[in-house]
Amino acid sequence: MILSSVVYILGTLVSLICAILLLRGYSRGRKRLLLWSGLCFSMLAISNGFVFVDLIVFPQIDLLLWRLSTATVGLVLLLFGLIWESDR
Repeated sequence: MILSSVVYILGTLVSLICAILLLRGYSRGRKRLLLWSGLCFSMLAISNGFVFVDLIVFPQIDLLLWRLSTATVGLVLLLFGLIWESDR
């Protein structure tokens, strides 16, 4: 239980750090692909946070739909950004 909590928290923190670094890179260089990647990792960090809340904090409440929805939105943002930037 404790080890899984640590893994979920670390996954959330790593996704959040990646999002911060990507968005910071976007603010400096204005490369749009960094923006789309940063938004994707932001949504993945939220999704990982929902995993922790769902499985550790409130195991009696099912947050599967929220977890999958946020991850899907993040991946759709990245896919949209990749397609949008390939046209330019």
